[in-house]
Amino acid sequence: MRILILLLALCPLFNQATVITSNEQSFTINIDIVVNADKMQAYQKFLNIGQWWSAEHTWFGKAENLSIDARVGGCFCERAGEKQAMHMRVSYLAPGQEIKMLGGLGPLQMMAVNGAMSWKFEQINAKQTKITFYYHVVGYLDGGLNKLAPIVDKVQQLQLTRLRRFINTGNADAS
Repeated sequence: MRILILLLALCPLFNQATVITSNEQSFTINIDIVVNADKMQAYQKFLNIGQWWSAEHTWFGKAENLSIDARVGGCFCERAGEKQAMHMRVSYLAPGQEIKMLGGLGPLQMMAVNGAMSWKFEQINAKQTKITFYYHVVGYLDGGLNKLAPIVDKVQQLQLTRLRRFINTGNADAS
């Protein structure tokens, strides 16, 4: 019983993730995290994506090459000199509340798929914010998109863990 109570107490430290749907034509991922910052601070740190995104999940190997132009039509881009990649495009912006983007991350760019991503920031008390990540991908892939859902979920779990660390400690690599 003590172990169960301890595990329940530690739950806020872990990402709450769900692959909501997964079939041959689509998948949807939802991940919630709680951070120790008000929603405007959390939102501003989120926009500093080059400081928390994993370099392993970039085209050119350096997270600091990533940026989000926070305006409708703005680019979630990666620029390394003449090498450039547009990962997603901002389609909705309510600063400090929500940002929506359209496109495909990583190898999804070269597949016959469309992705819609949302990041919501909800103040839960004076010192904490809940960030809700939602990513819906639809389209065609030989063998079915359902095979990609756990892979994309794992990568996004990593990114949100790093975001939480960055917001809470100032260092995405901290343990």
